Amino acid sequence: MRVIGLAGWSGSGKTTLVTRVIPVLVGRGLKVATVKHAHHDFDLDQPGKDSWLHREAGASEVAIASSRRWALIHELRGEPEPPLVEILSKLSPVDLVIVEGFKRHRHPKLEVYRASVGKPLLHPEDDCIVAIATDRPLPQAPLPVLMLDDIESIANVLQAEALPRDHIGARASG
Repeated sequence: MRVIGLAGWSGSGKTTLVTRVIPVLVGRGLKVATVKHAHHDFDLDQPGKDSWLHREAGASEVAIASSRRWALIHELRGEPEPPLVEILSKLSPVDLVIVEGFKRHRHPKLEVYRASVGKPLLHPEDDCIVAIATDRPLPQAPLPVLMLDDIESIANVLQAEALPRDHIGARASG
């Protein structure tokens, strides 16, 4: 299992890029998983459904299974958010994991940048960024620059720069 991330400010197009590059990687014969970091409360379950009621009653984990998919929901109940390496250890074996978010963790990342978002580039402060995908040229960039619509090249970088799971570090300080 190899791991690489997409990092960028909200609105930069990370999710759009993930949904465009996954079919290319799968078409190359790779089994791909994703990990998405949320900065807010989220719920996969629906209020009033049995599994939601189980959690509301105090269950720390609830597994939901059907003939089409299964999910495991773990309630933290005041525990700290688990580090990325712990989340990765819970995934089934795949060829490549694309991490969206977790921008302060130590793993190789492709920066997704749009000047129109009005935020600075991340790479000057993050030595884990291996390349930048953007919608306009960045001639002064010290890293490889890819255009956001060049999905094949982006897929190449994700494959080439991903590291084995056991090489992924913890949260960066600061």
